[in-house]
Amino acid sequence: MLETVLNFFQEEIPFMATIRVSDLIDIAILAFLIYHIFWFMRKTSSGRVLKGIMVLILTMWLASAIQLTATSWLLNRVVEWGILVLVILFQPEIRRALERMGSGKLTSVFSSQRPASPHDLESAIRQTVEAYTDLSRDKVGALMVFERGDLLDDVIKTGTPLDCSVTGELLKNLFWNKAPLHDGAVIVREGRIVGAGCMLPLSKNVNLSRDLGMRHRAGIGMSEHSDAVVVIVSEETGSISAATGGMLKRHLAPETLERLLRNELLSEQEEVDRGTPLSGLLSGLLSGLLPRRKEGED
Repeated sequence: MLETVLNFFQEEIPFMATIRVSDLIDIAILAFLIYHIFWFMRKTSSGRVLKGIMVLILTMWLASAIQLTATSWLLNRVVEWGILVLVILFQPEIRRALERMGSGKLTSVFSSQRPASPHDLESAIRQTVEAYTDLSRDKVGALMVFERGDLLDDVIKTGTPLDCSVTGELLKNLFWNKAPLHDGAVIVREGRIVGAGCMLPLSKNVNLSRDLGMRHRAGIGMSEHSDAVVVIVSEETGSISAATGGMLKRHLAPETLERLLRNELLSEQEEVDRGTPLSGLLSGLLSGLLPRRKEGED
């Protein structure tokens, strides 16, 4: 056993001696790109497409291994056209990544959004709970969407774009039944309101309770199409509900709503703040390889 290990190192050490610094940088950049592509796919609805691609690749390999000529030919044609289909499907994501590259934000090319500060999220949650407590008491309908990994730019375009802090008074004014934007949803991104009066996709689940109105069905539909957290106030009963992952939690107390939002939003933020291992590895490698500026240099 020991002899085998020694022979391995004797054979590989000469090869390792030929590795240059540029090779290490090349490997680090490729690892960084591949990791973040998979991270991007997992953080967005594109993850479902990625699973389909993996199944297709596995099927192609099996068809080739057992020599299924017709099936292999068909799958190869699918792959040839599939590249064009993927470009069409992911046109918004590709455009956003290229725009970020052009703006110089290379570290955020594959991130789905810029991380919000914990202070902004804390304030948004606190103000939302305060507003929903009053709206629930007065039986004023409300519909809010907290964006997470999946960007909701297409949804925001259906309403009125905004850029303002989340405050209880603003939310109560937006959802006042005579306000022009009260029928749609308020979209919150990075702890700030970015849209109001937005139209959400309705859930197609035929098993939903009949007593759920359009506001609840829209909230559930939004949670089915994205990883967003949707909070709702019923105009008829004043009850507070929250939808995540296509599941609706009803009759929430304000304290329960606050705890749910903290668990769903702040825990997500902590994961983002920790960063990705390969990001730190690449940053450390590049900082060690690139020459540092000496003190006094301009």
